[in-house]
Amino acid sequence: MSDRFQITLAQINPTVGDLQGNARLAKEAWGQAKAAGSDLVAFPEMFITGYNAQDLVMKPAFQRAAIAEIEGLAQACKEGPALAIGGPWVEAGALFNAYFILNDGSIVSVVEKHHLPNQSVFDEVRIFSSGEIAGPYSVGNTRIGSPICEDAWHPDVAETLQETGAEFLLVPNGSPYHRQKSEERQNVMVARVIETGLPLIYLNMVGGQDDQVFDGGSFVLNPGGALAVQMPMFESALAHVVLIKQGSGWSAMQGALASLPSSLEADYHAMVSGLRDYCAKSGFPRVLLGLSGGVDSALVAAIAADALGAENLRAVMLPSDYTSEGSLQDAKDLAENLKCRYDFLPISQGQAAIQDSLAPLFEGAQPDLTEENIQSRLRGLFLMALSNKFGEMLLTTGNKSEVAVGYATIYGDMAGGYNPIKDLYKTRVFGICQWRNTHHRAWMQGPPGAIIPQTILDKPPSAELRPDQKDSDSLPDYPVLDAILTLLVDEDQSIDECVAQGFSRQEALRVQNLLYASEYKRFQAAPGTRLSARGFWLDRRYPIVNAWREKG
Repeated sequence: MSDRFQITLAQINPTVGDLQGNARLAKEAWGQAKAAGSDLVAFPEMFITGYNAQDLVMKPAFQRAAIAEIEGLAQACKEGPALAIGGPWVEAGALFNAYFILNDGSIVSVVEKHHLPNQSVFDEVRIFSSGEIAGPYSVGNTRIGSPICEDAWHPDVAETLQETGAEFLLVPNGSPYHRQKSEERQNVMVARVIETGLPLIYLNMVGGQDDQVFDGGSFVLNPGGALAVQMPMFESALAHVVLIKQGSGWSAMQGALASLPSSLEADYHAMVSGLRDYCAKSGFPRVLLGLSGGVDSALVAAIAADALGAENLRAVMLPSDYTSEGSLQDAKDLAENLKCRYDFLPISQGQAAIQDSLAPLFEGAQPDLTEENIQSRLRGLFLMALSNKFGEMLLTTGNKSEVAVGYATIYGDMAGGYNPIKDLYKTRVFGICQWRNTHHRAWMQGPPGAIIPQTILDKPPSAELRPDQKDSDSLPDYPVLDAILTLLVDEDQSIDECVAQGFSRQEALRVQNLLYASEYKRFQAAPGTRLSARGFWLDRRYPIVNAWREKG
């Protein structure tokens, strides 16, 4: 038996549905593994299709095309290292989430996923059949066990593999980011290592897909749980990992240990990655947004510049009669700091024309929220016109606090194709802005330095749709609002539990009502980067029509 085994970990970024493109990425990585003298090159879960393909993978024509690409890979990569790759597999009329081992021009092993996740963003139970727990597969004289993603979160699959002769574990994953997920993964994988006594390789996907961002962060654990290799988060990378047999067992040689980002940096990198890949994979090289002079649009502008480059960002100031001189100056200063295109497009003339047209029907009615929403919808009209004319995707800029309670105008400031800060509470928006002003990384395409003016961060939040308006006129102060929303949304707590945390029952009931009443808005909202374990889309699926409320 060989006393040395080299595996290349391909932490790279597939595109859902781009079967040929994903196969091409696999061939390129396989070529690098061959040049490095590896015995095996491994790819993440469902790599050939991209992940999460949702109901697309249930289409028989798509299944056949994906399996054909895997068979083609086997032929194209027959003279060199073995190749392990995730994809769909159909057997006896059942569809499986599978892991294919390719060697010498053919598929030599197929591992079927046993435990199917059915929580948060995953509903694999309705898509795939559960495979039987199988033993390890052979590559050369080495026997490898591959629990597929969720399988490694349960002890039975790894234990069976160890009992049937696996010499190390290779875990392919499509695991999306949320805060503290990296720590959760390592803790669970350490448990598998302790239980089995085997080295474990955790290989994760990287890249954005709709609201989800796969954050990479692949790693290798030695027996006992010591970290031997740590790959970077959010970045495509290859790692050539060498395992050495010592006595009766294997261990990985010490490799590079990438530093892991802070929570604020991880959120920011996720938003940049999510926007970059959403644009690239949907065919939008340029974006635009309405720049209000407020903190939310400022952060989205910074994210866009870092994701796509300032040359691909158009910022538009759309002032009304209520826009302050401070906001005008702040928006201009921000655009100059970013070095992006800045357009000035007042809405006052259009606003007056619309109000004049409506005046006969509004006669006798007092001005109210209607007139405020006209301004927002007019801005949406102007921005969508620019988007249509110049092929620039419109970004929306509502934070999680606003999205939660419906503090946004449907068909107005909610218009657009993507919202990077959709899962970011207002209080955290300020923290991320401060972080970006004091940090710059190689993966950022925007300029370094304090790009967001301090005046934006210091002034009270306001929609500026009426004289002297403040967000606090309509909502609890953001620290209170965000804390209550964290309890009600992120932790699924009750009104009584909000009260136990020190919040007034009246305020908690008010927030609850706003939350449930605005579900229809969220149903029509643009997708946005998932940052928490309780984002507004697949994590939290509530009925639009819902008469239930906790009583006071």
